[in-house]
Amino acid sequence: MIDEIATSPFASISIEGVQEQAWKSNVIVEVVMTGGDAEYEAEVLKKWAHDGVIGVIYGSILTREVAPPPSLARLGSVLLNCHDRESRFSSIVPAERRGGELATQALIEAGHRRIAFISGEPWMEASDQRMEGYERALRAAGIPVDPSLIVEGNFLPSGGRSATLALMSGDCRPDAIFCANDLMAVGCYEALKELGERVGESIAVMGYDDQEIAQHLSPALSTVLLPHREMGQWCAARIIEGKLDTVRHERIKCPVVLRSSHERRADGATS
Repeated sequence: MIDEIATSPFASISIEGVQEQAWKSNVIVEVVMTGGDAEYEAEVLKKWAHDGVIGVIYGSILTREVAPPPSLARLGSVLLNCHDRESRFSSIVPAERRGGELATQALIEAGHRRIAFISGEPWMEASDQRMEGYERALRAAGIPVDPSLIVEGNFLPSGGRSATLALMSGDCRPDAIFCANDLMAVGCYEALKELGERVGESIAVMGYDDQEIAQHLSPALSTVLLPHREMGQWCAARIIEGKLDTVRHERIKCPVVLRSSHERRADGATS
């Protein structure tokens, strides 16, 4: 049971992970998109209880705190990409802070010191945690966090473009720009091209979430993988193996995928 499917590729990747894991045990998965409608969720859960399902995966397209339907507790359930305040259910979410930290560390290791960050909307849990990771990596490396190098975006190419133009017109030109998602990195590339910059040569760019477009940009975008398939597999395994009595909260690692955009070359050498 998930609130949205069509608005992001990650929901379908999670569902594929659930189905792959379930089918290994000859278990069939039924998928319902609810749009967050509480009444519809209740009716679906009533049907599933009548059908005798072995468990329910309750998922959110956005990583966030949720208030699951009361009847969910009677069906043996786990939470996918979300968590509940009362910690009644096992849950799995991406380790976003660590992902932001690792991405920033990769930029630091490539020789960058003036690292800018383009965030998503501040109300989004993922955006906030990625920025926390970015700041934590800077402090660990002894690099002061410069507020002038942090600009709010909108998780869309338009936000990445406008934020990049703002950064590049400021008093402190960045060595590298860390975008809180790949779509903003697309806009960042566009702005840098307009300014005559060469990504991976005169300036570095890092994305986040490893969408399909990342590997097709020129140069290919270094980014952070969101492990939605693995998250779906974890949820299915918890239900099929009957591991629901003990509540467990998992943050799954988001590995850095290094391509070539995180570099900055001067006279043919990496800085």
